[in-house]
Formats: sequence, structure tokens, C-alpha cells
Amino acid sequence: MRTARIERNTAETKILVEINLDGTGAYDVSTGIGFLDHMVEQFSRHSLIDVTMKIDGDLHVDQHHTTEDSALALGQALSQAMGDKAGIGRYGQAFSPMDETLARVALDISGRPYCVFKAGFSQEKLGEWDTELIQHWFESIAQTAGITLHIELLYGSNNHHICEAIYKGFARAMRSGVELDARKGGAIPSTKGQLGG
Repeated sequence: MRTARIERNTAETKILVEINLDGTGAYDVSTGIGFLDHMVEQFSRHSLIDVTMKIDGDLHVDQHHTTEDSALALGQALSQAMGDKAGIGRYGQAFSPMDETLARVALDISGRPYCVFKAGFSQEKLGEWDTELIQHWFESIAQTAGITLHIELLYGSNNHHICEAIYKGFARAMRSGVELDARKGGAIPSTKGQLGG
């Protein structure tokens, strides 16, 4: 099974993340930030990756450490669960509509971390979550998952819809990227024979 368990304990956060790439989209998420919980749940449900995420963070300071570390740990779990990436689709892309909003997400599980984030928000918070942290979340997960990630808001006005469309698009793209393709016969999806570097 393609699973991973990550535990990170620092002075800022205590984190447990468990995933199953070949899951059904089951989730158990508690970060202490309600809207972040909602987005990680959307990621799990629409990627079909089972996600358990438990975080005890220094929210009395601010939300930065919890947000960043949740993404770093989830990205690390994704990378670990994929192993040498033999047989994966590698690439994923999705157009993600939500009412008046349309987002586009494309990714390459290349081992070369990079994030382009072309979206903005007209309000400072969604629930209690600082919207400036959304871009940082995606930059952080791209770093430890080892993915090249492009996110673009094509149009939209409702901040909740914008954020949710982006997360759902990321989920659908990641689902395509991590799914196994039997036609590849377990081959690494690169002419170099390896991914990364």
C-alpha cells in the first residue's frame, strides 16, 4: 500500500499526518483553524487520498506556523507515499468551477519544487484564516512534495469560492498525478529513469 505517516514536533507545532494514496477520500482533520480544516477535507475528498491530520499549534501567536507546517508535513507524506514514483501518471491538470469562479491548476510530480500562484483575495480573512497564508500553503506543499505547481484564478469574485475552487482543482490534479497507470508497467515516468534533479 502507498501510505505514509509523518510526525513533526517542534516548539511551534506538534503534527501527525497519515495518508493513503489509494484511498477513498476519507478524512479526519483538526488543525485548530476551521477554514484550513475545510480546505484539507476538500483536498482529501476530491483527490481520493485518505488524510488524517492532527495539529496542536501555537495559535496564540498567529496562524503562520500551523498553516506552513500542515503543508510541509502533508507534502512530505505525499512524497514518502509515492516512493520512487514508479508507474504514476506524474502530470495532473484541472479546471475547477464553483459558481461564478473558475480556477486552473496544473502540476508535475517532477522532484523539482516550484510554485506559481496567480490568485488574489479581496478580504483579509476566510473565517478566522488569514488569506495571505493560502499562497504560502501551496508554496510549502510544493516544496516538500517535490512538485512543480501552477495555480491560476481565471475569474471569480467570492473569496470562499475562489479558495475552494483552487483546493478542489489541486485535489483533482493531484489525483491524476499520483494514480498508477498499468500501461507503464511500473516504469519511472521519465526518460532519465528517475525523477528529481
